[in-house]
Amino acid sequence: MRKFFAWIALAPIAVIAILFAVANRGWVTVSLDPFSVESPAYAIDLPMFLVIFAALILGVVIGGISVWFGKLRWQMAAHRAEKELARVKAENAEVAQRRHREGFGGEQTLLPPH
Repeated sequence: MRKFFAWIALAPIAVIAILFAVANRGWVTVSLDPFSVESPAYAIDLPMFLVIFAALILGVVIGGISVWFGKLRWQMAAHRAEKELARVKAENAEVAQRRHREGFGGEQTLLPPH
């Protein structure tokens, strides 16, 4: 069922992309030399739709990388918190065992069981 809805959503997008590519198939010169318009050091002729699709893909990749770096700080904080939790649980078990050995009662723990 999920694949069916994915097809329903992606089919119109694919049709629009194909129509866009057919409508914008004229050739443009892409140059990375800002100083010489007439004879650039490096220039390439590409179809217009290819330039636009490449820019779109590049934007998605750059956006994904920036989001990943933004999440990295929170992932590192979560990892530190998990390590601290494991340390506290081990310390809690050690204290419970010591209390049990010394005869301070049953299974008393500092933290509730998880």
